[in-house]
Amino acid sequence: MTELTIDRLGHKGDGLTSDGLLVPLTLPGERIEGDIANGRVDAPRILKPSADRVRAPCTHFKTCGGCALQHASDTFMAGWKQKVVETALSAHGLATEFRPIHVSPQQSRRRATLAGRRTKKGALIGFHARRSDTIVPITECHIMRPEFMTVRPALAEITRMGGSRSATLGFTLTWSEAGIDCAVSGGKPLDDNLRLTLPQFAGQFARLSWDDETVFVEAAPAQRFGSALVTPPPGAFLQATVDGEAALCAAAKEAVSGARNVVDLFSGCGTFTFPLAESAAVHAVEGEAYMIEALDHAMRHTQGLKPITHAVRDLFRRPLLPDELGKFEAAVIDPPRAGAEAQIAELIEAKLPKIACISCNPVTFARDARQLVDAGYSLDWVQVVDQFRWSPHVELASSFVLEK
Repeated sequence: MTELTIDRLGHKGDGLTSDGLLVPLTLPGERIEGDIANGRVDAPRILKPSADRVRAPCTHFKTCGGCALQHASDTFMAGWKQKVVETALSAHGLATEFRPIHVSPQQSRRRATLAGRRTKKGALIGFHARRSDTIVPITECHIMRPEFMTVRPALAEITRMGGSRSATLGFTLTWSEAGIDCAVSGGKPLDDNLRLTLPQFAGQFARLSWDDETVFVEAAPAQRFGSALVTPPPGAFLQATVDGEAALCAAAKEAVSGARNVVDLFSGCGTFTFPLAESAAVHAVEGEAYMIEALDHAMRHTQGLKPITHAVRDLFRRPLLPDELGKFEAAVIDPPRAGAEAQIAELIEAKLPKIACISCNPVTFARDARQLVDAGYSLDWVQVVDQFRWSPHVELASSFVLEK
């Protein structure tokens, strides 16, 4: 066995030695020993633990691949996630004020994907083990909302009915006020027998869909965005927690406060659109038509908001141009992990006074921030919002103001 010291954490939360060896489930400063294989030490023994090491709350932590950092204290996690953003900005010569991190509570994740596989005696329901196709059956989870644990027997029965022993089913579960929305993928084709038998689970789920087809809707699985109730399509993107979404929305509203008309870019189903429309006219732009359809339906059934307009448009291939952006006083932009380099360039050309940037990737955020700062914007503040406890995933909200 080789003795090693952990230098830092990598972007996936694994410990890294100074020469780049990956050591999972470790923390900076720890002294470990283990066998090296393929650039990794997969079964480290901790010789000298970090003061930031804590006992993982979940009994499945060492085998389940759902969490990477339950062995780290909350204080360590908050500092590390902020440091990830600081480092990304520093690589582009940027620095700013950081507001206190907002961390979502345990058992608040409203979206999770469980795996299911048939066995000789029944079915396995759980998460994949780390770097493996093996399914780890779970009896507890400190991340997901507790309601998800109650439907495991139903998921097992669905796996027995619609799965095969050579394939893995995916169950995308989304919590809503009306009940759990379940989108199934990877199963057998939806034949007449399944169409007849799956409705027996109507008491377990608000909606059940099979690949692209809705099997039944017991109650509309609506999400509350501001004062609007929006029913997203099955499996549609949502912020991970209600709590984290509220923090991001509050930050975005503050960053564009005072604007009378706002463009909401990469709007999805209206996560930011509806809260913004409480005080400003909003134009929502999203590349997926089914998302805009859900937004439009909710808009038509919600009163007391400022005018909302919308458009379906691929903002990577066809970003809004300066003449289209010129009528707005502010923008909220929440792009995918790739960032929004092309759209940022057009926002700069249009000289919008205020821009709220939401990001799930500090690296592309820092790249886009450099564009804005070079064009005369100040990066006034950043707030890290941790909706993904015990994971390396980092999200943030930020405020850019065009200097006069």
